[in-house]
Amino acid sequence: MTGAVAATTERVTGIRTRIAALPAAVAGNAMLSRRGRHLNTTCLLEIGDDAFRLRIVEGQIAEARQGPFTTPSAEFVISGPAAIWRRFLAAEPPPGDHDLLAFVKRHELRLAGNLHPLMSHLLYFKALLACLVEGAR
Repeated sequence: MTGAVAATTERVTGIRTRIAALPAAVAGNAMLSRRGRHLNTTCLLEIGDDAFRLRIVEGQIAEARQGPFTTPSAEFVISGPAAIWRRFLAAEPPPGDHDLLAFVKRHELRLAGNLHPLMSHLLYFKALLACLVEGAR
């Protein structure tokens, strides 16, 4: 494996590990639990070629499952190239790369599906995604 390929694989693996740790991170975060106490949804995160389904029940991550999925079922999808997700999840992102909606506005990440759960619990989802950042923001 060349150095560049190994570094890319390592970063993607880091994202997989952080998503797998989300249920415990959310359970231990009183603010997230309070903000999401009325949230019940399923969302799909597409990070490059990897897909992750998060089933959220009363603000807790009931399931964080990695694809591939034959027919993924989710209320909404947040998708984008792995390179964009790496910028978003950087410990110290460049200016403008710290906010989910900034990436959407620049057409670097895409939102699809029923966005009502996302938009009505936007602060929850921003804090949830911040849990994925190394050395959380």
